[in-house]
Amino acid sequence: MSYRKTLKLVCGLAGGSAVLVFAAAAADSRGLFGDLRGGEAGRWSRLSVLRAAQPAWTPANHTPIPTGHSWDFNWDKRDPSALTNGKKKESSNEDPSSEQDNGKPKATRNILLIRHSQYNLSGLSDKERILTPLGREQAELTGSRLAALGIKYDVLIHSSMSRATETANIISKHLEGVDLVSCDLLREGAPIEPVPPVTHWKPDAQYHEDGARIEAAFRRYIHRADTKQKEDSYEIIVCHANVIRYFVCRALQFPPEGWLRMGLNNGSITWLTIRPSGRVALRTLGDSGFMPPDKLTRT
Repeated sequence: MSYRKTLKLVCGLAGGSAVLVFAAAAADSRGLFGDLRGGEAGRWSRLSVLRAAQPAWTPANHTPIPTGHSWDFNWDKRDPSALTNGKKKESSNEDPSSEQDNGKPKATRNILLIRHSQYNLSGLSDKERILTPLGREQAELTGSRLAALGIKYDVLIHSSMSRATETANIISKHLEGVDLVSCDLLREGAPIEPVPPVTHWKPDAQYHEDGARIEAAFRRYIHRADTKQKEDSYEIIVCHANVIRYFVCRALQFPPEGWLRMGLNNGSITWLTIRPSGRVALRTLGDSGFMPPDKLTRT
């Protein structure tokens, strides 16, 4: 086999397939395939290697299989089509766009979830777990990024824990006129036992208490707009990695026990958009590309 033909085969196949083809070409050039009937045996042997390297393609083995779970448009229990005379009907998976337009939300809610900046891990109490000098730099960078987006923010809500409060205070300096609101529900905790399980972290005693509190925070802050809201809103929530990851799973109707499969950098931005119909979109997850590489941490 000529060098040109070998190069075309290597470039046309990926990964291990290319390696096998290259090995076949090398073996053939050394006569290792033999020559039982002139060039026929060599060509047959090379074809066998190609077939082994490239499994047969069929639509059946390349088509994703749907889970069978449809989108619950009444996930936040605020779907007007599920209400009759002020009383809730049974939850429905039907698209509410076919219902009458009266009394439906008109605005879209944008929720920007910010993970707090790097903090002092050696602190024995919450008051001692304040931001590090790098953490304060990260908060400044996050605040600058939020301001650069040119958005009129409606409110800045933050966890009452020291690291989140300090992060929010620094960010607020970049967002003139935006009110700060502290909330205990947003404090860090263990929302639900993760799957697959982890061996290095087992806060069994916290799941029952923390899980109920974090779920209550989700219901308070993650939902479609009220029917009285006329304009789209942009709300910032500064809190913690576990809380944010749980919120994302719940909002997208993913299994909530998968929250620990995601990672978030300090000061990163996660952006959820909730449409009037109840559809939810994840615009960004843990965006920290606005920070220099030497400022990135995940503590």
